[in-house]
Amino acid sequence: MKIVTAAEMKEVESEAEKNGIPISQLMEYAGRSVAETVRRINGIPDKQVLVLVGPGNNGGDGLAAVRYLSVWGADVTAYLCSPRDEAEISGIKSVDGISDSNQEQLVSLLADADMVVDAIFGTGKNRSIEGIFQKVLSRLGEAKNTGRRLKILAVDLPSGMDADTGTTDPVTPFADVTVSLGIAKRGLYSPAGAERAGEIIVADIGIPSDLTRGLRSGSLDQEWARSVLPERSPYSHKGSFGKVLVLAGSANYIGAAYLACASAMRVGAGLTSLAIPRSLQIAVASRLPEITFFPLAESSPGMVHPDAFKIVLAASRDYDAVLSGCGLGNKPQTREFSLKIAFQLRPEKKIVIDADSLNHLSSYREWWKRIPFDAVITPHPGEMARLCGIEAGEVQANRFEIALKKAAEWNKTVVLKGANTVIAAPDGRLRINAFANAGMSTAGTGDVLAGAISGLLAQGMNLFDAACLGTYLHSKAGEMTTLRLGDAGMMASDLLGELPLAIRSLKETWNGTGIKKC
Repeated sequence: MKIVTAAEMKEVESEAEKNGIPISQLMEYAGRSVAETVRRINGIPDKQVLVLVGPGNNGGDGLAAVRYLSVWGADVTAYLCSPRDEAEISGIKSVDGISDSNQEQLVSLLADADMVVDAIFGTGKNRSIEGIFQKVLSRLGEAKNTGRRLKILAVDLPSGMDADTGTTDPVTPFADVTVSLGIAKRGLYSPAGAERAGEIIVADIGIPSDLTRGLRSGSLDQEWARSVLPERSPYSHKGSFGKVLVLAGSANYIGAAYLACASAMRVGAGLTSLAIPRSLQIAVASRLPEITFFPLAESSPGMVHPDAFKIVLAASRDYDAVLSGCGLGNKPQTREFSLKIAFQLRPEKKIVIDADSLNHLSSYREWWKRIPFDAVITPHPGEMARLCGIEAGEVQANRFEIALKKAAEWNKTVVLKGANTVIAAPDGRLRINAFANAGMSTAGTGDVLAGAISGLLAQGMNLFDAACLGTYLHSKAGEMTTLRLGDAGMMASDLLGELPLAIRSLKETWNGTGIKKC
């Protein structure tokens, strides 16, 4: 599914007009789509619908929805927050909301409504909300908070939301559903935007698909994930599916090494080896006997010695993908080891840099110039902030632009983790994994993600696709685990068994044994 900024949407609409599709036609289709969504969610008989109509095209979309709902027999009222042409409101029940005398009538209309359609502002609204609009949206918020089950449907965007960043005005409503018109708007998937958007439905309003082919942003979905899933011939062997070398673990974080290695295997890597401080090997081997080991010299119990990098570099020649960072720790000796690995690995290696290795990089000025080739980095917002030299709040407020900017500047594939994870490529491609799950807010899930991406890289996937598919499978496994356990008490290790099931769910032909039907 494509995703656009406000400027991109304006360009698409302009091209549609050049191709003989007037804005009025797009608005008519938009209004019908909104009305159909109201009918599906709210029903028509014995239901009262209030449509808050603003200026411009968003208000026009709302009025078109009113006309359709009226024809279908709904009890629908248009509350006009700005002047509209007489022809637009002819034949429909409307209230002039601009008049102060009608402000109290709004309270009554809200009290009686089963659903409110917010058609005040769309993608063109980027200033603070004032005057009549502030009053109307404030009263909508008060009505929503009464405890009564009032549903709010936003047209294109909840009013006051920035289409690009998702930042909101204090009176921006908390919608139950947002009908994004034609193409989903990027801001709906930011942390602030997603909180107020509710369920996101993308409505077809008649924009030809060839006008969207040049868009470089989109969301991950099942159809795409299925299309890039690595092939697995029944006549293959372990060498067919690649080898992963994982550099992970320290005295305090032994489990991170286990999670990363197990995840790489669960997504189908043929062989996974772990380079870990010598004294910790037995602890991981007892939990995961399927992997092989490179025991590393220690500077202190459970902490790798800086000179151990020589063993790792020599071993890496025989591996298809390398993962560095999970649970390595932040001791000076570990930092030296980690940076030597990152700066001396050969360019043809597919590399995933995670967790502590990212923190090590952030302490090195212009670190990206020492790794001049593409690699996958998987920071959470705090780690991304350290890599950029800014505050985590700034990262969260502008996730898309920061991920895109830094992917290009650093020449790295950036996986910015969190609710609605963002994946950005150096060439400007952007994917959003529209998925949020409170159950996955637990230690170790990042190690599982890093392992999944490295396991897919070993099977021959390119960096961007592996980062996207690993993120999709990781969230799918989380969803399946939540269905089984609920959203509290989930552990990162619970995801491991669900990863191969998530892969299986993508495959169209399956006989339940792990062998494709012929």
